[in-house]
Amino acid sequence: MEEIGHWINGKRVAGTSGRFSDVYNPATGEVQARVALASPAEIDVAVADAAKAQLDWQKVNPQRRARVMMKFGALIERDMDKLAEVLSREHGKTLPDARGDVQRGLEVIEVCMGAPAFLKGEFTGDAGPGIDLYSMRQPLGVVAGITPFNFPAMIPLWKMGPALSSGNAMILKPSERTPSTALMLAEIAQEAGLPDGVLQVINGDKEAVDTILDHETVQAVGFVGSTPIAQYIYGRAANNGKRAQCFGGAKNHMLIMPDADMDKAADALIGAGFGAAGERCMAISVAVPVGDAAADALIERLVPKIEKLKVGPYTGGDDVDYGPVITAAAKERILGLINSGVEQGANLVCDGRDFSLQGYEDGYFVGPSLFDNVTPEMDIYKEEIFGPVLSMVRAKTYEEALDLVIDNPYGNGTSIFTADGDTARDYAAKVNVGMVGINFPIPVPLSYYTFGGWKKSGFGDLNQYGPDAFRFYTKTKTVTARWFSGIKDGASLNFKALD
Repeated sequence: MEEIGHWINGKRVAGTSGRFSDVYNPATGEVQARVALASPAEIDVAVADAAKAQLDWQKVNPQRRARVMMKFGALIERDMDKLAEVLSREHGKTLPDARGDVQRGLEVIEVCMGAPAFLKGEFTGDAGPGIDLYSMRQPLGVVAGITPFNFPAMIPLWKMGPALSSGNAMILKPSERTPSTALMLAEIAQEAGLPDGVLQVINGDKEAVDTILDHETVQAVGFVGSTPIAQYIYGRAANNGKRAQCFGGAKNHMLIMPDADMDKAADALIGAGFGAAGERCMAISVAVPVGDAAADALIERLVPKIEKLKVGPYTGGDDVDYGPVITAAAKERILGLINSGVEQGANLVCDGRDFSLQGYEDGYFVGPSLFDNVTPEMDIYKEEIFGPVLSMVRAKTYEEALDLVIDNPYGNGTSIFTADGDTARDYAAKVNVGMVGINFPIPVPLSYYTFGGWKKSGFGDLNQYGPDAFRFYTKTKTVTARWFSGIKDGASLNFKALD
């Protein structure tokens, strides 16, 4: 059986801790590999070597670092299909969805080709008599990225692109459930010209995470995962004096106004609710039609579309709509939440609990489920299901629907479908959510903006990718310089203005 190790100093190395975790094929339930779980000693070595490599990497001028990103992006595009295959084999998502995973990460790398523009400082000449004032952005040193199973390419690229192009070295710890894509990306980065040691990929579990969080050389940590773990990592990192940007769970709502195009709204809900088996932090898991007429019209359109969804393995062809969930435990949790919805009085319109695929009976497949008449007190509303389950909460008015979103503890993404510009504008202004879509179901911003949620969906002041990422991975140094040029000031003990 294949044993997956780490990427240290420009090569794959075997783990030495003696601890391993199984890597499953979600479509069959079979163990397809074992991944090494790093010990604190292994991480200490990786961090020390990264710190040495970073000293030379930060001296490479920003334009030349950007050239590495340019070649890195070209090689990712070259190997798109290979990356998608590796990703799908471990995650289970369809090949088209896997290619999209890689593509959205690649777009951040493309923005990082313009890193010199983000790294410029400021300059003021003659800020005072003979005084120039200027600032510069400098790398932090060694930083870390801790990334989730559901986007094995995209989120590691979101982390490594800005961090590396800013002159840092990175310790990347991908999910132990989907470890191979990150290792392949490290190999591609080396081919693109990234010096050995600047990117270290360490596989591991909580022991590895805690070691990274406590390591005095690691200056910053970026994380994406569930809210409880995001809170834990943010708190422990901050307690250790590190910068942290930690993104957690979500409960994303889509409002459907009575004047919306119901066919387009239904299509949007199918894609946003069931794509990738619902294992997306930006998935729409709650539909909020305003008025019973809108709700009934949506149900009428959604049911036949849901019944036609094709669930299967990634090898089943491009007509497979979504694949299995990641683990047997995830499947059981999703089924348990569906059962709770039935027990608590929601109307299960489409029931995916008994789905079984011939030849893949041991796979982690869950059929698509649709609930109607869900209320905020129910577990299926309160919990992030992270599965192919769409809940419909009927609202009588726009104000009631808006309050539902405002009162929700999560604030990652939201959407409104309407033909009325005033309503859309009002919603975008008032809703306390980080990313808003108007007639757009999954409002993930393009890579030259920035990604981040509010409330319990995000912890930290700066978001992922875009300008915020370069602010996060650098620190500002401000210099006040005086050239006397005949100025005859005597000694002064007073604190005074430059002029």
